[in-house]
Amino acid sequence: MKIGAPKETFAGEARVAMTPDSAIQLQKLGYDCAIESGAGEAAGFSNAMYKDANVEVLKTGAALFKACDIVAKVRQPDATELKRLHKDQTLISFFNPAANDDGMEAAKAKGANVIAMEMVPRISRAQKMDALSSMANIAGYRAVIEAGNNFGRFFTGQITAAGKVPPAKVLIVGAGVAGLAAIGTSTSLGAITLAFDVRPEAAEQVESMGAEFVYLDFEEEQADGASSGGYASVSSPEFREAQLAKFRELAPDVDIVITTALIPNREAPELWTEDMVAMMKPGSVIVDLAAEKGGNCKLTVMDEKIVTDNGVTIVGYTDFPSRMAAQASTLYATNIRHMMADLTPEKDGQINHNMEDDVIRGATVAFEGEITFPPPPPKVQAIAAKPKDVVPELTPEEKRAAETAAFQAQTKQQVILLSVGAAFLLGVGLVAPASFMQHFIVFVLSIFIGFQVIWGVAHSLHTPLMAVTNAISSIVILGALMQIGSGSFLVILLSSLAVFMAGINIFGGFMVTRRMLAMFQKS
Repeated sequence: MKIGAPKETFAGEARVAMTPDSAIQLQKLGYDCAIESGAGEAAGFSNAMYKDANVEVLKTGAALFKACDIVAKVRQPDATELKRLHKDQTLISFFNPAANDDGMEAAKAKGANVIAMEMVPRISRAQKMDALSSMANIAGYRAVIEAGNNFGRFFTGQITAAGKVPPAKVLIVGAGVAGLAAIGTSTSLGAITLAFDVRPEAAEQVESMGAEFVYLDFEEEQADGASSGGYASVSSPEFREAQLAKFRELAPDVDIVITTALIPNREAPELWTEDMVAMMKPGSVIVDLAAEKGGNCKLTVMDEKIVTDNGVTIVGYTDFPSRMAAQASTLYATNIRHMMADLTPEKDGQINHNMEDDVIRGATVAFEGEITFPPPPPKVQAIAAKPKDVVPELTPEEKRAAETAAFQAQTKQQVILLSVGAAFLLGVGLVAPASFMQHFIVFVLSIFIGFQVIWGVAHSLHTPLMAVTNAISSIVILGALMQIGSGSFLVILLSSLAVFMAGINIFGGFMVTRRMLAMFQKS
């Protein structure tokens, strides 16, 4: 079978669904590859590069649709491309099935199979083909770059001979894939970064990246993101009012606002109102990543950059991934290649469209002349964050009582062990000779001390020092060496086993120590 990628017809779209590198990987799955002439030029991939990768270059999009069994695209196909579909052909593309009735009906009428990349379930196994996440990652990074391009100061604070420059303060609304990418970029540039998200599990992720999570003084249990496919869910009116009040409090202080909040199959929620924009300082910047769905900012104009009367720049571009076409094409083509790997389990160049597979079924919106959207919920759900157990804080009296009880229990256990041990030694001493008892008592005491000192050490405390101590403690090998020349076969056998095991302890202890110390070296 042959897979091809046409030139994108959407105005200003520079991405391409197949790169020379991804074509090589697709050929390893048994497919022939084709590309429309000039399809990759805007992303930096010339026709010559495709030819070097054994990709057939076809002159027109019509020729490509006619020649290929599988067509991979980036943008939703237009009416002309939909007419070019034919029976049993497979189209892999962003398709917007929830708001693309004409496209769904056209695919059904043509008998084509359509895999919508935005419908890939957000489960662990499907992360490698999650095109929404890979494009959102680029959009979050690029949003910070666009904000810096329109912001008149440094992100990081500086103290120079010419004066002091305060660091920029950046607020990122929404800590999904795009938000986390924006947080990482903002903090790496040295800005003071604040982030907000309605999902409680996002706080730890935000703080782990060096940003400060904005908490609301509001008592409401928010749904875990796993219950909504990794997206935020709709909040109550009371929560929304508390959220807007917090944003109004932050608006005069922040220099840059990046909004990323989207809810699937809905218009973008309005989170940054007109009065908040009026509160911001002149020269501030708002980058609205939800502009395509109406925008999180009231004043956002889709695909435009505007400056308000009070000097706030609002960026409403919808083509952030396309502005980094080479990187975006590489990631998207990799998503397509992984999807094809799942569709070709035998690597024989033949599609096995297994509708029992959660990922394939979830992404398929038209199959064998039928519309299969919406898909059933996947059998494997995203893993929900476990709610933290609330440990009640003890009063000083309760702490003293707990410590006393623990001390008494430990003392009781030690007294019982010592009593049992003493009784056992006394019983052995009644029947054993004095020479045996001298060695036996030393043996029992060494076991007791080792149990008390070594057994109770937590695994997290095993350090290089512990490893060396472990090796040095194997000095007991000397006792085995002294006994190995005995005339008794049993003693020789036991001594040999002791030498073998102690040798492992010695060499293993020093080897572990070297590996641990190597972890602290730069090279």
